[in-house]
Parts: sequence; structure tokens; C-alpha cells
Amino acid sequence: MIRQPQSLILITIDCLRADHVGFLGYQRPTTPFLDSLAGESLIFENAIAAGAPTYYSLPGILASRYALALGRDVLGIAPDEETLPSVLKGYGFQTAGFSAANPYISARFGYEQGFDCFLDFLESGATEFPQENSPSSFRAHANRALAAACHRVPGLARIYDDLYFEYCQQIGSGQAADLDLLRRFPSADVVVDHALAWLNEHADGPFFLWLHLMDPHAPYYPKPEALQAIGHGGVSGQQARYLNSFWARGDVGPERLRRKRDEVIGLYDAGICWADTQIRRLTERLVDLNAWDQCALAVTADHGEEFLEHGGRFHAPLKLTEELIRVPLLLRAGGDHESRRVAAPFGMIDLAPTLLDVLGLPAPASFHGRSRWLQAAGGKEWEKPVFTECVRGCSNPLFTEKRIAPRILAVRSGRHKLVLDFASNSEHLFDLVSDPGERKPLNSTETVINRKELLQHARKHLVESQKSRDFDRRFESQLRDLRIEWAHSATSPN
Repeated sequence: MIRQPQSLILITIDCLRADHVGFLGYQRPTTPFLDSLAGESLIFENAIAAGAPTYYSLPGILASRYALALGRDVLGIAPDEETLPSVLKGYGFQTAGFSAANPYISARFGYEQGFDCFLDFLESGATEFPQENSPSSFRAHANRALAAACHRVPGLARIYDDLYFEYCQQIGSGQAADLDLLRRFPSADVVVDHALAWLNEHADGPFFLWLHLMDPHAPYYPKPEALQAIGHGGVSGQQARYLNSFWARGDVGPERLRRKRDEVIGLYDAGICWADTQIRRLTERLVDLNAWDQCALAVTADHGEEFLEHGGRFHAPLKLTEELIRVPLLLRAGGDHESRRVAAPFGMIDLAPTLLDVLGLPAPASFHGRSRWLQAAGGKEWEKPVFTECVRGCSNPLFTEKRIAPRILAVRSGRHKLVLDFASNSEHLFDLVSDPGERKPLNSTETVINRKELLQHARKHLVESQKSRDFDRRFESQLRDLRIEWAHSATSPN
């Protein structure tokens, strides 16, 4: 008889693309522990994020809701919205969430709801990603004046930019040259330390534990041990700082950036490896606590990361290409379940109801997704379009005016993917079997039937999103934003 798990662990790893994990074919040893679990887990080969970046993907994972379903101006989890942790808490689970200082996964956006214990590692009032130290106002003013003068002279702009970049690197070379001091987010071992302390008190279950790890997120400052583990050792803090600064330059084109691409990817991969190492440490402690066999484990990502595949870097909401929205998903439901690979596209909107089903619990009516547990475990395929959406160009949603822009919507069904960019009023259809890199959009005369079908799916999604909008939740979210803005205005200096 198959034993049903009593507790659930969900681990989301920021920026982890599907094609950089070993159990999905990556050759570098980034995920040796997860690879070992693949032999007793369900592997979803085509898990697709509900949105990108994080603020457009996490509502799909935790609340089984598309991020734009309450309106483009609303962000995060709505007040009193049903989520995976709140549902499990209602069934008597102890719940804990530990998020490695991602400001978009914080109480500011409602992510503490449903958790008995929630720690986001953010300093009080922190609402933005930390930035490099800025120069003094006098130096900055002088530099801007000099830069403007140089950029008016043909051929001098690039020389100035390169010289100024090297100058900044020399100025910064003596500051925080240690990888641990350069790191912007708590590393996975810090997050796991807190999780283990909590598990020591609650491992008897039932419990729900969510970890959000930031190790692969830029800027890429991995642990030296992880660099060594993937064969990329010997990188100093100064070298890593130089690579990150060069990779972030806005004045350098793709061809010059490509010269450093492999080195930057090495830093990124080491971050993945460190997350994998700490997941191993977490499970080893669960074994010691005699809780591992009673746990279901899901490991996935909020979105991926681009390394010039389509000319870009990082994960700004400017496109919905596969390197940004295809994420790994490993689901271990217990040692008695056999391993299986699922090829059908799996929308992350279906993850929360699927995980509840693994535990033998029903999903609430408010969840937009549906469970794929029985189909996936039984080796049955399904046909359902998968949607991904974001607001184009909204790279800093803390400014509410940035949230109101046209959306980008991707619809995937079978081998075809249609991308609709409402800002440019354009559409591109791809055959992901013959063109997995999305290099050659099919022209309007090709696969007319598939294009028409995907357009119909897109239209239905947009109509249903509007018709099913929860205006009470929307109103409460807007009130929350206003209260925070008022409080911020009251404490800001005049």
C-alpha cells in the first residue's frame, strides 16, 4: 500500500532555469543531490511559470492565481486570499516560510499570510533590491558632466566608458573583496539553518515548510566551495566583482558581453550547486528526525535567467522566452512512489492544487488551477493550454505607475507557443520541437489552424480573467498599497 505523506516541503530557487539542472540534461554537476532524488520522483520536463519575474510568478505558485487576475496595478497576495499555506494551516498544519531577502516576497506584498513563522531576512523597511554604493554627489555630478562632454565627441564615448569602468573597478577593488562580504542575499546555508531550527521543534508534523533561495540570482557571488564543486574554483572576490560589474553594463553590446558569458554562467551555476548542497543538508536532518519518509518534497523555480540567448541578460519583463519561463519541477511524494517523467506542459498555476492532492486534501474553489497528480503519477497525458503573462517593462513594481502598461501573454499548447505583445501589437508563433531556441517565428501562412486555436485560447483567458476578477480582493489590495504609501510619506523627510 502506498503511504501518503503527512507533511510538505516546497523549495523555490530564484532564477533557476530548467536547462541548468542535471535531471533535465545539464552536463555540469550543478544538482547532484536532486539528480539522485530524480530516481524516486516525478520530473515535469516542461513546467512553465505563470509569469516572470518573481512578482508575476509567485501568486501562481502559492495562490494558484495569475498575477494579473486582480488587475495589472495589484501585486502580490491579496489580504485574506487563500493560499497553499493558509489552506494547510486550516487543516492543522504548522507552517513556516523562509525567504532569502527578496523584497517582492515579503509582508509588504502579503506573503506572510498563512504562516505561523515567516522570516524574509529583510531589514526593517527594506523594499528594494540593494544597490552598489553610489559615489558622492560631487563626484557623481562631475562624472555626469564629463560623460556628457565625451559622448558628444564621435568615437570618444566608448573610450570614456571603458576607462571609467576600469577606474571604478580599481576604486572598488580594495572594498569587500571576499565573496561572502560581496553577497547581496543570505546564502542557502543561512536560510536552511533557520529552517532546521524550526524543524527541530515541528518535525513531528504535520507541517508545511517553504524555502525561497536566492543563490543563483544576480549579482552572482557564490560560495567558494560551490565553485570548487563544479570545477570553477579559483575565482576570487575581486574577479567575481569585475565579472558582475561588466555583465551589468548598459553601454556594452551583446558581442562584447559574450566574451565573459561562460565565466558569468560559471558563477550562476555555482549558486545552483550551493542550493542543491543545502537541500541535501535539509533532507539529511529530516532523516535524523525520522520525518523524511513522511514528507512530500517539491523543488522548482519562480522563473529562469537569460544569458544573451535573445540578446538580453537577467530576467526583465520584456519577453517570455523559454529560458525565462521554463523551470525545473521535481516532486517526490514518498519513497513508495515510482519515478516518472512527464512531458506534457505543466502550468505552475496547477502546482498548489497538485500538492494538496498529494496530501489527500481538496483545493479551495478560489484556486484557478487543477491537480495533475493522478494523471502524472499514472503516466497519463493531458491537453490544456498553459499561459504565462507579465506587464511589459515593469522592472520596478514598487512604483505603482510602472505597473500600468500593456501585457505580454504567452500561450503554449503541445509543441506550439504563441507570444502576444500588446505594446507592439505583435504576435509570434513558434514550433518548439523544430525550433526550441525560438529563433524562427512561423509566418502567417504556416500552421494556420494552430495559430487560430492558440489565439482563441488567449482570448478566452483574457475574457475569463476579467469576468472572474474578485473586486473585493482587488479593493483590499489597493487599500493595503495606499496605507503603505501614506505611512511612507508620513515618515519621509520633507
